[in-house]
Amino acid sequence: MSPITGLHPRLVVEGADAALEFYTRALGATVTERYTGPDGRVVHSMVEAGPARFAVKDAGDGDPAPTGDGIPVIMSLDVADADTVAERMLAAGASVIFPIADHGYGDYGGRLRDPFGHQWLIAQRVEALTPEQIQERVG
Repeated sequence: MSPITGLHPRLVVEGADAALEFYTRALGATVTERYTGPDGRVVHSMVEAGPARFAVKDAGDGDPAPTGDGIPVIMSLDVADADTVAERMLAAGASVIFPIADHGYGDYGGRLRDPFGHQWLIAQRVEALTPEQIQERVG
């Protein structure tokens, strides 16, 4: 079995920068990572509030922001072996949203949907990059 090395929620919002400002003010949080795509929208940010960590991103790329009572949260599962974890999840009934692949920003992984509708981003760190290198590759 491949060890799990971390788990955090990814909050999908419309207006990530405003959300980051809110979490900073409301929770005393610190934004420790923030990366934007070519259009300037936030594709990933990491927030720390005390011992809690969570990611925030702008809606897009198949990730909708909440509407009405919807709750779009993506669980980001950090693992030592993305292929093994994905194979186990698929064998147990998950389906592929984005296939396991090298993403060029230091992670290897993909996204699966469990049989109950929850999305799981499976990520294996394969390359140690600086924040500047990551931004260059995603922007």
